[in-house]
Amino acid sequence: MKILLVEDNERLSAFVRDRLAAEGHTLEAATNGRDGLALATQGGHDVIIIDRMLPGDLEGLAVIQQLRSTGNSSPILILSALGDVDERIRGLKAGGDDYLTKPFAFGELMARIEVLARRGSSPQAAVSELSMHDLRIDFRTHKVTRAGKLITLRPREFRLLEYLMRHAGQIVTRTMLLENVWEYDFDPETNVIDVQVSKLRNKIDAGFDKPLLRTIRTVGYMLTADD
Repeated sequence: MKILLVEDNERLSAFVRDRLAAEGHTLEAATNGRDGLALATQGGHDVIIIDRMLPGDLEGLAVIQQLRSTGNSSPILILSALGDVDERIRGLKAGGDDYLTKPFAFGELMARIEVLARRGSSPQAAVSELSMHDLRIDFRTHKVTRAGKLITLRPREFRLLEYLMRHAGQIVTRTMLLENVWEYDFDPETNVIDVQVSKLRNKIDAGFDKPLLRTIRTVGYMLTADD
């Protein structure tokens, strides 16, 4: 799994990173809310772990609320020394999926991570179609339509659209596309993504009333029906 940890205690962060690495997982880490939000916005995390109290002007619950307001649906586990019932309720209402109080046993942390990861992946595995606005993918027939009109896509274009639709409303970076659509773990330093996105845009947007595939300058792309 790919896990994001937003925790200002560098000793705790290093401990969790080393233990997760020993279990075969990878970890990105941030020590404040601003950096954590930036990493989380890039997406691609199976689980996000956020400390309730963070330094600076963006504490843990504010990070979660901003992520949820942008459509980020990654499972979120809140870590906090605040363990009373009211604080747990605040965390869950803010958009957290689970709440673990400090100090904690690593075994319990790992068990909660695994449960959240399964919960986050099961809807995607079971879905037979995706739709947004008037754009639709039917995985049973492997057909794409917009406003009822059949759109013919090449295999790579289909995978690209599927990934963008699974992350609709979220910024998708070049790195995310390289890793998840092209299955590269390095940047080949070519314009292959720009070319494929341009071809896909021509097929799903040209001739329709509303553009859906947007370029987020210097960051990546987003599939959205919002203006």
